[in-house]
Formats: sequence, structure tokens, C-alpha cells
Amino acid sequence: MSIRVMVVDDHPMWREGVARDLTEAGYEVVATSGEGRQAVRVAPAARPDVVVLDLQLPDISGVAVIQGLRAALPAVRVLMLSASGEPQSVLDAVKAGATGYLVKSAAPAEFLEAVRRTAAGEPVFTPGLAGLVLGEYRRLAAGQVAPDDAAPRLTERETEVLRLVAKGLSYKQIAERLGLSHRTVQNHVQNTLGKLQLHNRVELTRYAIERGLDD
Repeated sequence: MSIRVMVVDDHPMWREGVARDLTEAGYEVVATSGEGRQAVRVAPAARPDVVVLDLQLPDISGVAVIQGLRAALPAVRVLMLSASGEPQSVLDAVKAGATGYLVKSAAPAEFLEAVRRTAAGEPVFTPGLAGLVLGEYRRLAAGQVAPDDAAPRLTERETEVLRLVAKGLSYKQIAERLGLSHRTVQNHVQNTLGKLQLHNRVELTRYAIERGLDD
């Protein structure tokens, strides 16, 4: 099945160019918008799997758009595509529910791969930003880890996969590292999400970091 994508950016030429690149790569562009409020209104009918969202919009902030999209479509994945790589902008977007954050200087192939990974629920960040986000998770986690006695029991393999997820490896990289198929890694991640009652890889990464599994 093709991945359904919505593009939200207030610059028409950039928005149209991104939509064209996505279409040529086999993605299904179901909607485009230049305003945040319009994007939130249109999304329920368009039913995108991924929203490619600019941080700076003329009416409301990208963070407000993320919150509106997540309220209207809880399962939607949001990939920020912004000119800004400011640490606070990245952290604000992730805290609001963005799955990934890419700066607009990214190569087209990197962007298209990021959309695919975002649709799969994998956190995707411009090189250098992943460490920033993980560092913030560590800071927030300091002193906040609850006793683990009642934590669900993971298998040895699930724990091994979880450690590599926390290090920021993709499913493909984890599969190669452990000698498993891509599908098997996905199954382990899904099983772990279910056991821990988490919703995506971003939450799973935070869980692992809080327990020191990324060392």
C-alpha cells in the first residue's frame, strides 16, 4: 500500500516541489496546505499517514498544528521539515508529538527515506539533532524512574532490540546487527510496545533511556 502524505508549508514553490518529489517517488499526496488551521481541518478527511510540516506558519505555530493533528488523528505521524535547527524548536516539536525533525537543507533522497521511516513509526532526525533529543530525555528522566518491580517482562531478544532502538538504529541496521530479518525486528518492536503499553518508537526510546539501556 502506498503511504499517504499531507504537505503543510506556507511557501507555494517549496510546498509544490515537495509534493512533486513525493509523488514521483511513489507516495500518495492526499492534501497540501499553506496554513496550520486549514491543515488541522482538512486532515480528518484526507487521512494522511504522515504529515510533512513546516515549523513556521503564518497563522499558528507548527507546535499548535502538531497538537491539533494528534487530537484529530491520534495515529498520524508528523515529520517536521524546517529551516530552523534550533535546539528549542526541535525539542518543542518532539514534546508536542512529532515523530521526526529534518532541516530543509537535507538531500532529497534523505527526505524521501525520512518520510518512509516516519510512516513506520521510526524517529528520524537530521544528524546531530538525535543526540540533542536523547540528551533531553536523559535530563528529564534523571530522578524520575519509578521502581521497576512491576514492569512487564521482556525476553532477552526483545531487550536486545530495545537497546539498539535506544541507540537510534533503524530497523534495517538492527536486523543486520543481530542477523535477523527486517520483519522479525518489526515484530519484536511491536511486541515490546504492546507489553509496555507504549505507542511508538519515540516513547520506546524514552523508556529505554530512562532505564539506562542506551549505554
